[in-house]
Amino acid sequence: MTVKPVYEANAPEDYARLGIEPREIAQFEDGLRTEGEPGTYEWWYFDAHLDDGAKVVVVFFTKHYTTPELPLTPMVEINLELPDGRSFLRQVKLSPEEFHAAKDRCDVRIGDAVFEGDLHTYRIKAEVGELAVDLQLVGEVPAWRPGSGHLYFGEGEDRRLFAWLPSVPKGTVTGTYSVDGVRHTVTGGNGYHDHNWGDAPMSSLMHDWYWGRGETGDYSTITAYITAKEQYGYAPTTYFMLAKNGEIIADNVRSKVEFSTDGITTDPISGKPVADITRYVSTEGPETYTTTFTREKTTWVDPMLDSMAPDQREAARAAGFDGAYHRFVGNLEITHERDGAQVDSAAQEALWELMYFGRTRRPTV
Repeated sequence: MTVKPVYEANAPEDYARLGIEPREIAQFEDGLRTEGEPGTYEWWYFDAHLDDGAKVVVVFFTKHYTTPELPLTPMVEINLELPDGRSFLRQVKLSPEEFHAAKDRCDVRIGDAVFEGDLHTYRIKAEVGELAVDLQLVGEVPAWRPGSGHLYFGEGEDRRLFAWLPSVPKGTVTGTYSVDGVRHTVTGGNGYHDHNWGDAPMSSLMHDWYWGRGETGDYSTITAYITAKEQYGYAPTTYFMLAKNGEIIADNVRSKVEFSTDGITTDPISGKPVADITRYVSTEGPETYTTTFTREKTTWVDPMLDSMAPDQREAARAAGFDGAYHRFVGNLEITHERDGAQVDSAAQEALWELMYFGRTRRPTV
């Protein structure tokens, strides 16, 4: 089998072709980047850890990322975990006529739901079933992307794209959320927003990925480790951002970043290998930052075949799809060393995920 290349588009000619700058993020990058046409997908994602202990995830889709072959099929998803342990996942699909999105900035409307902002201040308003949110996100860390944020798989006519823009790596959240009409006021919390798009099913490009974000002490971080599928030689791509007091001090473009795992076990529901520890070590000159996620529990497992419609399930099985999504809660620790001597360290609870598209495979790191 001929192994196809995986390419991070970070050369000067890539930035010129994409019409973007290496460091400065433009508002249009968070606007509509596809037309919702068959073969593409796009979503705007928001999550928050709220001051009362609740956790909320809201996603606006042009269509679900597992079915990019569909025409525009707009969908809103809300996932709410309450402090008392109850958890809800609700989705609604609407007609293409009820989808509107600007190209020059983030302004997405799906029915009455709204996701809009300017790379600093956002409003996320949606109602699905018994769940409703009306939240404001105000950035504390500037918009960032890993280089150009464009990762290509293959070359020539077979080249396919996965693009990622963390528009608000960390921000403050206020507003309200409701369950069955019972409203809860949010006076504080920390949140995150990113934007993804591409032109091929992620399951055809990626075998699995770890993704996480969190904050502790003066630090905040975003991490991702993507393993490509077999035809791309299981090529790894590491994305990493570390900020301190609101200023980005390290990322995978300016620093050397190494990823590793420890404590691999098999998830009893999905059957996938799950790491108890995922670690990112960033080195630039004498400065070393070690970011470690230590899993304490798995809060959500979705064997994705189980949630598909019967016709989609059979087609997915025939194509060899065996995906599962995992969400974890545990401890995030960030340690700073200079010339091998510890400068400081901080730890706090965090949330991260493992998306597993491919068939079960023992990790190599």
